[in-house]
Amino acid sequence: MIWNIIDRRSRHCRWKLVNAVIEAVEHDDSCADVDHVPEASPMEVIDHDQREGVSVAEALGWANAQRCAVTLYLYDNG
Repeated sequence: MIWNIIDRRSRHCRWKLVNAVIEAVEHDDSCADVDHVPEASPMEVIDHDQREGVSVAEALGWANAQRCAVTLYLYDNG
C-alpha cells in the first residue's frame, strides 16, 4: 500500500509512460523530519522493485497492491 509518493519527474504532466520505483516506507525513517512507521517483519518488507514504461495509473495500482507500506518514486521514462 502506498504511504508516500515522491515525484522526481522533470516533465510533471507526462502520465502515459513513466518509470516507477518502490521501496519499503521504513527506508524513509533515516531522513530528517519524517513520520516513522513501526518496524515490520523482514518477510513482509519489499526492499526495492521497479517498473519501466508504465502509466501513472498503472504505477499507482501496482504500488498500492504491495504487501507492505511503500514509498512510490516516479521518474521520467527513458
